[in-house]
Amino acid sequence: MVEITGADSTTVPATAGTRANRQGWLDALRAVAALVVVYEHALDPLFPELRPITGPWFNAGMYGVMVFFLVSGYVVPASLERGGSVAEFWTGRLFRLYPLWAVAVAAAGVLAVTGVDPMHVWLTQRPVSAVVGHATMLQDLLNVPNVINVLWTLSYEMAFYFLVTALYVAGLQRRSAEVGCGFAAVALLAGGLLPSILLSHGATATLGLTLGVTALGACGLAGVLSSRAVARRAGAAALALVAVGLPAVNGRIPAWQSMTILATMFAGTALYRARSGQIGWSRTLPPVLLVPLAAVAAGVWHGQESPWPWVNAVVAAWVTFAAGMLLAHRAVPRFWAWLGVVSYSVYLIHPILLEVVDGLVPDPGALAWPYRAGLGAAVLAALLGTVALTYRLVEAPAQRAGRRLAARLRARRGDARG
Repeated sequence: MVEITGADSTTVPATAGTRANRQGWLDALRAVAALVVVYEHALDPLFPELRPITGPWFNAGMYGVMVFFLVSGYVVPASLERGGSVAEFWTGRLFRLYPLWAVAVAAAGVLAVTGVDPMHVWLTQRPVSAVVGHATMLQDLLNVPNVINVLWTLSYEMAFYFLVTALYVAGLQRRSAEVGCGFAAVALLAGGLLPSILLSHGATATLGLTLGVTALGACGLAGVLSSRAVARRAGAAALALVAVGLPAVNGRIPAWQSMTILATMFAGTALYRARSGQIGWSRTLPPVLLVPLAAVAAGVWHGQESPWPWVNAVVAAWVTFAAGMLLAHRAVPRFWAWLGVVSYSVYLIHPILLEVVDGLVPDPGALAWPYRAGLGAAVLAALLGTVALTYRLVEAPAQRAGRRLAARLRARRGDARG
């Protein structure tokens, strides 16, 4: 999800060209990534002729989410370490992710009930797995079909949060470059051997895994929030087991792609540490550069189809992120900054609108291009208007509430120390 939650104002030291406590270049990257993902998902319901032209050499959707994952890696650990509190970090994450997620899932539920989206079949046949799996945001790693197609990336975001927390509790948070390089090595060397959906074949296995992972994750979070050192270490181990085990052997996508995603996020973290002066560039760059190289090599080696859509998407994402870092001192146009701020809304809301379009236009090829272009412009205008409302009415108030609760937790921590 980019940091998909584009309104994170917590992240990195301010530099020239930023607004008060934000970095505009990160907003610009979020904006680009969000629009590219919208383009990818608009092809089938509106412009299917374009997919055979661009699809064989470039996966636009993967490019967009890889940019998001790099941004997540860059900003999320900084949010935890700046506050120095696991409780405050998770409070912020929950208030940033879940309120808008709930709105989007409810909208998808309406489409399911009305028959616009066939997801209702799965919801009625396996309701416990569907509801609990989505509530954890790990559904894509539990073999639970996503009620909204883009929610799969949130499963990797949540796994990353688990790992970041575990490393922080274990005192290993500065090892971002090494961790990223390790995941890249696993993707390349063992990614073709690791299974997919190993633990959740069939309804019973899926339900058991979903409930078991939920319990283990809850115990892990309770442990890391404990004041007892033993409980904190045990909690960190539980979170790490979930965050590494599920992508390694039970992801919907191949394990080499799952490992590459985790490697990419930790590479983003390592770049943040180098740019903020925590770690020297000479220590950071060699392992970080191995991540895109391993990702490209894994795609060539393990990919069953043409590797070029994956390879070009990965390379383009890294080039885009590098360009953003190099141009970080430049001012960002107001619209791009705003679009980056609302990028989480753009990411979650656009599939809902496109699902409606798909129901209204079952055969886009039967419509002339001017009509479809006009419809696309109308959808984009409706999307921008909708996300302006969802950000103002849902995201921003929830983030303010999260900050107030985090402040109370910080005050209580200060009182306890006093």
